[in-house]
Amino acid sequence: MTGPADFGSPDSVTTGPVPPLRPARRRGGILRRCEEPLWRWGGRVASLIPLAGLTFVLVVLAVKAWPAIRVNGPGFLTRSLWQPGSTYGAPVRTGGVLHPVGSSYGAWPLIAGTLQSSFIAVLVALPISLGAAFALTERLPKWLSRPLGFFVEVLAGIPSVIIGLWGVLELGPFLARHVYPLIANHVPNVAVLRYFRGSTGYGEGLMTSGLVLGLMIVPIIASTTRDLFLQVPPLPKEGGEALGMTDAEVARWITVPWVRSGIIGATVLGLGRALGETIAVAMVSGSILGQVAPNVYGTMTTIAATIVSQLDSAATDGTGFAVATLAEAGLILAVISIAVNVAARGIVNRTSRLAAPVGRV
Repeated sequence: MTGPADFGSPDSVTTGPVPPLRPARRRGGILRRCEEPLWRWGGRVASLIPLAGLTFVLVVLAVKAWPAIRVNGPGFLTRSLWQPGSTYGAPVRTGGVLHPVGSSYGAWPLIAGTLQSSFIAVLVALPISLGAAFALTERLPKWLSRPLGFFVEVLAGIPSVIIGLWGVLELGPFLARHVYPLIANHVPNVAVLRYFRGSTGYGEGLMTSGLVLGLMIVPIIASTTRDLFLQVPPLPKEGGEALGMTDAEVARWITVPWVRSGIIGATVLGLGRALGETIAVAMVSGSILGQVAPNVYGTMTTIAATIVSQLDSAATDGTGFAVATLAEAGLILAVISIAVNVAARGIVNRTSRLAAPVGRV
Protein backbone atom coordinates (compact mmCIF):
# COMPACT_ATOMS: atom_id res chain seq x y z
CA MET A 1 0.00 0.00 0.00
CA THR A 2 1.43 3.35 -0.94
CA GLY A 3 1.77 5.92 1.79
CA PRO A 4 1.01 9.62 1.54
CA ALA A 5 4.69 10.50 1.24
CA ASP A 6 5.02 8.48 -1.94
CA PHE A 7 2.81 10.93 -3.88
CA GLY A 8 5.41 13.66 -3.48
CA SER A 9 8.43 11.62 -4.43
CA PRO A 10 10.23 12.40 -7.71
CA ASP A 11 9.75 8.84 -8.87
CA SER A 12 6.01 9.26 -8.87
CA VAL A 13 6.04 12.26 -11.28
CA THR A 14 6.10 11.65 -15.03
CA THR A 15 8.85 13.75 -16.59
CA GLY A 16 8.37 12.70 -20.20
CA PRO A 17 6.27 14.56 -22.83
CA VAL A 18 2.56 14.30 -22.38
CA PRO A 19 0.95 12.58 -25.41
CA PRO A 20 -1.68 14.76 -27.20
CA LEU A 21 -5.28 14.03 -26.48
CA ARG A 22 -7.02 12.30 -29.32
CA PRO A 23 -10.43 13.63 -30.25
CA ALA A 24 -13.26 11.29 -29.54
CA ARG A 25 -14.17 9.26 -32.59
CA ARG A 26 -17.52 10.35 -33.94
CA ARG A 27 -19.92 7.59 -34.62
CA GLY A 28 -22.12 7.39 -37.66
CA GLY A 29 -19.80 6.14 -40.36
CA ILE A 30 -19.35 7.75 -43.76
CA LEU A 31 -22.38 10.04 -43.47
CA ARG A 32 -20.98 11.68 -40.33
CA ARG A 33 -17.58 12.23 -41.90
CA CYS A 34 -19.08 13.71 -45.07
CA GLU A 35 -21.58 15.97 -43.31
CA GLU A 36 -19.37 19.06 -43.08
CA PRO A 37 -18.09 18.92 -46.71
CA LEU A 38 -21.64 18.38 -47.92
CA TRP A 39 -22.88 21.46 -46.08
CA ARG A 40 -19.94 23.53 -47.33
CA TRP A 41 -20.21 22.57 -50.98
CA GLY A 42 -24.00 22.54 -50.87
CA GLY A 43 -24.00 26.12 -49.61
CA ARG A 44 -21.63 27.19 -52.36
CA VAL A 45 -23.74 25.57 -55.06
CA ALA A 46 -26.94 27.04 -53.63
CA SER A 47 -25.41 30.52 -53.56
CA LEU A 48 -24.52 30.23 -57.25
CA ILE A 49 -27.98 29.09 -58.39
CA PRO A 50 -29.57 32.60 -58.40
CA LEU A 51 -26.61 34.01 -60.33
CA ALA A 52 -26.80 31.14 -62.80
CA GLY A 53 -30.54 31.65 -63.21
CA LEU A 54 -30.15 35.38 -63.85
CA THR A 55 -27.33 34.79 -66.31
CA PHE A 56 -29.39 32.16 -68.13
CA VAL A 57 -32.38 34.52 -68.45
CA LEU A 58 -30.22 37.38 -69.76
CA VAL A 59 -28.43 35.13 -72.24
CA VAL A 60 -31.70 33.69 -73.58
CA LEU A 61 -33.22 37.17 -73.93
CA ALA A 62 -30.10 38.45 -75.68
CA VAL A 63 -30.06 35.53 -78.12
CA LYS A 64 -33.77 35.86 -78.90
CA ALA A 65 -33.50 39.64 -79.25
CA TRP A 66 -30.33 39.70 -81.35
CA PRO A 67 -32.11 39.88 -84.77
CA ALA A 68 -34.22 42.82 -83.54
CA ILE A 69 -31.15 44.51 -82.05
CA ARG A 70 -29.39 44.31 -85.42
CA VAL A 71 -32.32 45.85 -87.30
CA ASN A 72 -33.72 48.32 -84.76
CA GLY A 73 -30.34 49.62 -83.72
CA PRO A 74 -29.76 52.16 -80.92
CA GLY A 75 -32.71 54.20 -82.16
CA PHE A 76 -35.00 51.62 -80.61
CA LEU A 77 -34.48 53.40 -77.28
CA THR A 78 -35.48 56.84 -78.60
CA ARG A 79 -38.12 56.22 -81.29
CA SER A 80 -41.83 56.30 -80.50
CA LEU A 81 -43.43 54.55 -83.49
CA TRP A 82 -44.61 50.96 -82.94
CA GLN A 83 -45.49 49.58 -86.36
CA PRO A 84 -45.46 45.78 -86.90
CA GLY A 85 -45.62 46.23 -90.68
CA SER A 86 -47.62 44.30 -93.25
CA THR A 87 -47.83 40.53 -92.98
CA TYR A 88 -49.46 40.20 -96.42
CA GLY A 89 -46.56 41.38 -98.52
CA ALA A 90 -43.31 39.58 -99.10
CA PRO A 91 -40.91 40.10 -96.19
CA VAL A 92 -37.71 42.03 -96.74
CA ARG A 93 -34.23 41.41 -95.46
CA THR A 94 -32.21 44.06 -93.61
CA GLY A 95 -28.73 43.25 -92.39
CA GLY A 96 -29.40 39.59 -93.00
CA VAL A 97 -32.55 39.62 -90.83
CA LEU A 98 -35.94 38.88 -92.36
CA HIS A 99 -38.82 41.14 -91.24
CA PRO A 100 -42.21 42.34 -92.55
CA VAL A 101 -42.43 45.28 -94.92
CA GLY A 102 -42.81 48.60 -93.12
CA SER A 103 -42.03 47.27 -89.66
CA SER A 104 -40.60 49.94 -87.35
CA TYR A 105 -40.36 49.79 -83.60
CA GLY A 106 -39.51 52.30 -80.90
CA ALA A 107 -39.50 51.64 -77.15
CA TRP A 108 -39.25 55.15 -75.73
CA PRO A 109 -42.97 55.43 -74.74
CA LEU A 110 -42.75 52.02 -73.10
CA ILE A 111 -39.64 52.96 -71.13
CA ALA A 112 -41.10 56.31 -70.11
CA GLY A 113 -44.39 54.75 -69.01
CA THR A 114 -42.58 52.09 -66.98
CA LEU A 115 -40.41 54.62 -65.15
CA GLN A 116 -43.19 57.17 -64.62
CA SER A 117 -45.74 54.73 -63.23
CA SER A 118 -43.17 53.08 -60.97
CA PHE A 119 -42.02 56.46 -59.67
CA ILE A 120 -45.61 57.44 -58.83
CA ALA A 121 -46.13 54.06 -57.14
CA VAL A 122 -43.09 54.45 -54.88
CA LEU A 123 -43.93 58.10 -54.18
CA VAL A 124 -47.39 57.06 -52.99
CA ALA A 125 -46.53 53.77 -51.28
CA LEU A 126 -43.43 54.71 -49.29
CA PRO A 127 -44.98 57.24 -46.85
CA ILE A 128 -48.11 55.09 -46.45
CA SER A 129 -45.99 52.02 -45.74
CA LEU A 130 -43.77 53.81 -43.21
CA GLY A 131 -46.82 55.25 -41.47
CA ALA A 132 -48.55 51.87 -41.36
CA ALA A 133 -45.44 50.11 -40.05
CA PHE A 134 -44.91 52.79 -37.40
CA ALA A 135 -48.55 52.57 -36.29
CA LEU A 136 -48.46 48.77 -36.10
CA THR A 137 -45.29 48.70 -34.01
CA GLU A 138 -45.44 51.87 -31.91
CA ARG A 139 -48.95 53.28 -31.59
CA LEU A 140 -51.51 50.49 -31.69
CA PRO A 141 -52.01 47.87 -28.94
CA LYS A 142 -50.95 44.33 -29.71
CA TRP A 143 -54.50 42.98 -29.74
CA LEU A 144 -55.21 45.35 -32.65
CA SER A 145 -51.84 45.51 -34.41
CA ARG A 146 -51.55 41.74 -34.88
CA PRO A 147 -54.77 41.27 -36.90
CA LEU A 148 -54.11 44.46 -38.85
CA GLY A 149 -50.61 43.24 -39.66
CA PHE A 150 -52.09 39.94 -40.82
CA PHE A 151 -54.47 41.77 -43.16
CA VAL A 152 -51.58 43.80 -44.57
CA GLU A 153 -49.77 40.59 -45.43
CA VAL A 154 -52.95 39.11 -46.93
CA LEU A 155 -53.25 42.16 -49.18
CA ALA A 156 -49.92 41.22 -50.75
CA GLY A 157 -51.38 37.88 -51.83
CA ILE A 158 -54.35 39.26 -53.76
CA PRO A 159 -53.94 38.40 -57.48
CA SER A 160 -53.01 41.36 -59.62
CA VAL A 161 -55.85 40.70 -62.04
CA ILE A 162 -58.37 41.32 -59.24
CA ILE A 163 -56.72 44.61 -58.32
CA GLY A 164 -56.61 45.56 -61.98
CA LEU A 165 -60.28 44.75 -62.40
CA TRP A 166 -61.14 46.87 -59.37
CA GLY A 167 -58.98 49.67 -60.75
CA VAL A 168 -60.58 49.75 -64.18
CA LEU A 169 -64.17 49.34 -62.96
CA GLU A 170 -64.22 51.36 -59.72
CA LEU A 171 -61.10 53.32 -58.87
CA GLY A 172 -60.43 54.82 -62.30
CA PRO A 173 -63.97 56.06 -62.99
CA PHE A 174 -64.29 57.43 -59.45
CA LEU A 175 -61.05 59.39 -59.76
CA ALA A 176 -61.99 60.66 -63.24
CA ARG A 177 -65.34 61.98 -61.99
CA HIS A 178 -64.52 63.36 -58.56
CA VAL A 179 -60.77 63.79 -58.04
CA TYR A 180 -58.91 64.44 -61.27
CA PRO A 181 -61.10 67.44 -62.32
CA LEU A 182 -60.43 69.14 -58.98
CA ILE A 183 -56.67 68.76 -59.44
CA ALA A 184 -56.65 69.75 -63.12
CA ASN A 185 -58.84 72.84 -62.59
CA HIS A 186 -57.20 74.20 -59.45
CA VAL A 187 -53.51 73.47 -59.91
CA PRO A 188 -51.56 76.66 -60.79
CA ASN A 189 -50.83 77.15 -64.47
CA VAL A 190 -47.05 77.20 -64.16
CA ALA A 191 -44.47 75.27 -66.11
CA VAL A 192 -43.61 72.92 -63.27
CA LEU A 193 -47.24 71.92 -62.57
CA ARG A 194 -48.54 72.03 -66.14
CA TYR A 195 -48.25 68.26 -66.34
CA PHE A 196 -51.18 68.04 -63.90
CA ARG A 197 -53.50 70.09 -66.13
CA GLY A 198 -55.45 69.09 -69.23
CA SER A 199 -57.99 66.44 -70.07
CA THR A 200 -58.62 63.93 -67.28
CA GLY A 201 -60.01 61.19 -69.53
CA TYR A 202 -62.14 58.34 -68.25
CA GLY A 203 -59.93 57.00 -65.49
CA GLU A 204 -57.43 54.97 -67.53
CA GLY A 205 -53.96 56.39 -67.65
CA LEU A 206 -50.70 57.15 -65.93
CA MET A 207 -51.98 58.37 -62.56
CA THR A 208 -54.41 55.49 -62.14
CA SER A 209 -51.67 53.02 -63.05
CA GLY A 210 -49.33 54.58 -60.51
CA LEU A 211 -51.96 54.47 -57.77
CA VAL A 212 -52.83 50.84 -58.50
CA LEU A 213 -49.15 49.90 -58.46
CA GLY A 214 -48.71 51.84 -55.23
CA LEU A 215 -51.54 49.87 -53.64
CA MET A 216 -49.90 46.63 -54.77
CA ILE A 217 -46.47 47.41 -53.29
CA VAL A 218 -47.69 48.90 -49.99
CA PRO A 219 -47.95 45.44 -48.34
CA ILE A 220 -44.42 44.53 -49.45
CA ILE A 221 -42.82 47.66 -48.04
CA ALA A 222 -45.07 47.89 -44.97
CA SER A 223 -44.65 44.29 -43.81
CA THR A 224 -40.87 44.38 -44.28
CA THR A 225 -40.56 47.76 -42.55
CA ARG A 226 -42.73 46.56 -39.68
CA ASP A 227 -40.36 43.64 -39.07
CA LEU A 228 -37.42 46.06 -39.18
CA PHE A 229 -39.00 48.40 -36.64
CA LEU A 230 -39.55 45.47 -34.28
CA GLN A 231 -35.80 44.81 -34.34
CA VAL A 232 -34.89 48.29 -33.09
CA PRO A 233 -33.80 47.93 -29.43
CA PRO A 234 -35.98 49.84 -26.96
CA LEU A 235 -33.11 51.44 -25.06
CA PRO A 236 -32.21 54.12 -27.66
CA LYS A 237 -35.88 55.04 -28.07
CA GLU A 238 -36.37 55.28 -24.33
CA GLY A 239 -33.23 57.40 -24.11
CA GLY A 240 -34.61 59.78 -26.72
CA GLU A 241 -37.88 60.08 -24.84
CA ALA A 242 -35.95 60.73 -21.64
CA LEU A 243 -34.14 63.59 -23.38
CA GLY A 244 -37.49 65.19 -24.21
CA MET A 245 -38.02 63.99 -27.78
CA THR A 246 -41.56 63.64 -29.05
CA ASP A 247 -42.76 60.42 -30.66
CA ALA A 248 -42.29 61.95 -34.10
CA GLU A 249 -38.72 63.00 -33.27
CA VAL A 250 -37.90 59.54 -31.91
CA ALA A 251 -39.19 57.99 -35.11
CA ARG A 252 -37.32 60.49 -37.28
CA TRP A 253 -33.97 60.56 -35.50
CA ILE A 254 -33.73 57.09 -33.96
CA THR A 255 -36.11 54.46 -35.34
CA VAL A 256 -35.90 55.24 -39.06
CA PRO A 257 -32.10 55.87 -39.17
CA TRP A 258 -31.52 52.63 -37.26
CA VAL A 259 -33.08 50.58 -40.07
CA ARG A 260 -32.44 52.96 -42.99
CA SER A 261 -30.64 50.34 -45.07
CA GLY A 262 -33.45 47.86 -44.60
CA ILE A 263 -36.05 50.44 -45.62
CA ILE A 264 -34.13 51.09 -48.82
CA GLY A 265 -34.03 47.37 -49.51
CA ALA A 266 -37.77 47.04 -48.88
CA THR A 267 -38.42 49.97 -51.22
CA VAL A 268 -36.35 48.32 -53.94
CA LEU A 269 -38.40 45.13 -53.52
CA GLY A 270 -41.56 47.13 -54.04
CA LEU A 271 -40.05 49.00 -56.96
CA GLY A 272 -39.12 45.72 -58.61
CA ARG A 273 -42.73 44.59 -58.31
CA ALA A 274 -43.92 47.87 -59.84
CA LEU A 275 -41.46 47.71 -62.73
CA GLY A 276 -42.49 44.19 -63.70
CA GLU A 277 -46.23 44.30 -63.01
CA THR A 278 -48.12 43.24 -66.10
CA ILE A 279 -51.81 42.45 -66.12
CA ALA A 280 -53.00 45.13 -63.70
CA VAL A 281 -51.20 47.88 -65.64
CA ALA A 282 -52.46 46.49 -68.95
CA MET A 283 -56.02 46.85 -67.63
CA VAL A 284 -55.81 50.39 -66.20
CA SER A 285 -53.20 52.13 -68.37
CA GLY A 286 -55.13 52.22 -71.64
CA SER A 287 -52.36 50.24 -73.42
CA ILE A 288 -51.73 52.95 -76.02
CA LEU A 289 -48.61 52.19 -78.06
CA GLY A 290 -46.34 54.83 -79.52
CA GLN A 291 -47.43 57.62 -77.17
CA VAL A 292 -45.97 59.14 -74.04
CA ALA A 293 -48.71 60.33 -71.68
CA PRO A 294 -49.37 64.03 -72.50
CA ASN A 295 -50.24 64.69 -68.87
CA VAL A 296 -50.46 62.70 -65.66
CA TYR A 297 -53.96 61.50 -66.59
CA GLY A 298 -53.12 60.44 -70.16
CA THR A 299 -53.19 56.88 -71.46
CA MET A 300 -49.88 55.06 -71.78
CA THR A 301 -48.34 51.63 -71.49
CA THR A 302 -45.31 49.94 -69.98
CA ILE A 303 -42.80 47.39 -71.21
CA ALA A 304 -44.38 44.49 -69.31
CA ALA A 305 -47.94 45.45 -70.34
CA THR A 306 -46.86 45.75 -73.98
CA ILE A 307 -45.26 42.31 -73.96
CA VAL A 308 -48.37 40.63 -72.59
CA SER A 309 -50.76 42.54 -74.86
CA GLN A 310 -48.75 42.14 -78.08
CA LEU A 311 -47.47 38.60 -77.71
CA ASP A 312 -50.43 36.93 -79.43
CA SER A 313 -50.29 39.21 -82.47
CA ALA A 314 -46.51 38.97 -82.59
CA ALA A 315 -46.78 35.18 -82.86
CA THR A 316 -48.57 35.62 -86.20
CA ASP A 317 -45.45 37.18 -87.72
CA GLY A 318 -43.95 34.38 -89.74
CA THR A 319 -40.51 35.98 -89.76
CA GLY A 320 -40.31 35.99 -85.94
CA PHE A 321 -39.16 39.60 -85.96
CA ALA A 322 -42.04 40.85 -83.78
CA VAL A 323 -41.27 38.25 -81.12
CA ALA A 324 -37.60 39.23 -81.28
CA THR A 325 -38.60 42.86 -80.72
CA LEU A 326 -40.62 41.91 -77.65
CA ALA A 327 -37.60 39.97 -76.41
CA GLU A 328 -35.51 43.11 -76.89
CA ALA A 329 -38.06 45.08 -74.85
CA GLY A 330 -37.89 42.41 -72.15
CA LEU A 331 -34.11 42.65 -72.16
CA ILE A 332 -34.36 46.41 -71.61
CA LEU A 333 -36.72 45.83 -68.68
CA ALA A 334 -34.30 43.32 -67.17
CA VAL A 335 -31.42 45.78 -67.52
CA ILE A 336 -33.50 48.53 -65.86
CA SER A 337 -34.36 46.23 -62.95
CA ILE A 338 -30.74 45.18 -62.48
CA ALA A 339 -29.56 48.79 -62.67
CA VAL A 340 -32.11 49.85 -60.04
CA ASN A 341 -31.00 47.06 -57.70
CA VAL A 342 -27.31 47.85 -58.20
CA ALA A 343 -27.94 51.55 -57.52
CA ALA A 344 -29.94 50.68 -54.41
CA ARG A 345 -27.14 48.43 -53.20
CA GLY A 346 -24.68 51.26 -53.65
CA ILE A 347 -26.92 53.60 -51.65
CA VAL A 348 -27.26 51.00 -48.89
CA ASN A 349 -23.49 50.52 -48.69
CA ARG A 350 -22.90 54.26 -48.64
CA THR A 351 -25.43 54.93 -45.89
CA SER A 352 -24.11 51.99 -43.88
CA ARG A 353 -20.59 53.44 -43.93
CA LEU A 354 -21.43 57.11 -43.37
CA ALA A 355 -24.38 56.99 -41.01
CA ALA A 356 -24.41 55.91 -37.39
CA PRO A 357 -27.27 53.73 -36.13
CA VAL A 358 -28.81 56.79 -34.50
CA GLY A 359 -29.36 59.75 -36.77
CA ARG A 360 -27.71 63.11 -36.37
CA VAL A 361 -29.73 65.66 -34.42
